[in-house]
Amino acid sequence: MADAFRPLPLTSYRRLPESEMRERARAFDALLQRRRTIRSFSSEPVPREIIEHCLRAAGSAPSGANQQPWQFVVVSDSALKRRIREGAEAEEREFYAGRATPEWLAALAPLGTDSDKPFLTTAPWLIAVFYRAYELGPAGERIKQYYPIDSTGIATGFLIAALHNAGLACLTHTPSPMAFLNEILERPANERPFVLLVTGYPAADATVPDIARKPLSAIATFR
Repeated sequence: MADAFRPLPLTSYRRLPESEMRERARAFDALLQRRRTIRSFSSEPVPREIIEHCLRAAGSAPSGANQQPWQFVVVSDSALKRRIREGAEAEEREFYAGRATPEWLAALAPLGTDSDKPFLTTAPWLIAVFYRAYELGPAGERIKQYYPIDSTGIATGFLIAALHNAGLACLTHTPSPMAFLNEILERPANERPFVLLVTGYPAADATVPDIARKPLSAIATFR
């Protein structure tokens, strides 16, 4: 067994009284039930320290073979945000004009989305999440990554929960294709865009669509 994976005593786990476990589970459930995706952000600044803590939380996610194949590129520079918006809106215009099927557009209709993405320049922070499709060895050889997409998805879920827990709103934005992010953010070819997270405070006039989440009985089965 490699030294990096030698067994160590588990010292970080602390077993809680069952009553406290129930209350923590209830409180966390209630916290995330208040999470809503928004598309109208305030330009009010958010301290970088808050974003850094949320990213550390995301980085604690499990990953295939502990390869941690994610890269979070955090953007606050207004010029970069403008370029990202231009790239995203170009892809979105193509999507709404012809790439999307009628069924897909019908599914999006209740959300009120279109190709205009002002939140990309208004929100104080954009977090472009990439996954490494492969690693490069010392001689430039490709090293296989195990479950990079799955692992990055889990880390992104951690990040969304951390941002909400910190009191921020968040939007998952996935213009397709997203290769323009590699060019704008100068990321290497072995990194692939996974999602663009927009985060900050909601605008004073922010609204959300009148939709509901499925009940537990529809999403979980106990056997």
